[in-house]
Amino acid sequence: MFAIVQAAGWPIWPLLLASIISVALIIERVVALRRSKVVPAGLLQRAVGEFKRGANNDKLLDDLERHSPLGRVLSAGLRNVNASREIMKESIEEGGSAVAHELNRYLTTLGTIASISPLMGLFGTVVGMIEIFGSQSPTGIANPMQLAHGISVALYNTGFGLVIAIPSLIAWRHFRALADGFVVEMEQQAVRLVEYMHGERK
Repeated sequence: MFAIVQAAGWPIWPLLLASIISVALIIERVVALRRSKVVPAGLLQRAVGEFKRGANNDKLLDDLERHSPLGRVLSAGLRNVNASREIMKESIEEGGSAVAHELNRYLTTLGTIASISPLMGLFGTVVGMIEIFGSQSPTGIANPMQLAHGISVALYNTGFGLVIAIPSLIAWRHFRALADGFVVEMEQQAVRLVEYMHGERK
């Protein structure tokens, strides 16, 4: 591996840094965007049941807010349950926008890496081409070692840029779709919460 890095020359170092950041972000998002962690099953029914029993609603709302992103949305609505339907919806929307922002955290960075990695690889290709042309001596005889090094720099950087960009782009699109799906699901559960608490559903 170190021999490949040496053959690719100094333009490979920004690509290596981008690959490390990309892998770290993908792992973080895989852990953070688990369904059981974002929209736990049965949370709405459990929260409504406990809230209607009314033993200790302040503690319930605090626990609900810390429980999960869906819990944060539901607690925002339940804190305004005695207000009008419109105010309850507005509080849910405010909480939901903050949660949606959190679900999309780091995705901009991942998308940027997916976009610029081929360009960084292209930059390495240009550096390699410059070295290839620089291998020509004034007499027109090419230096074989410098020529080979220039070709290595050009090809390795292009390949490595694509190797980083392709999985980063796939991960970025997957996580965007996952986060959007969670937001829609939370919106649906928030609508059910309003209907439950205002007596339109049982």
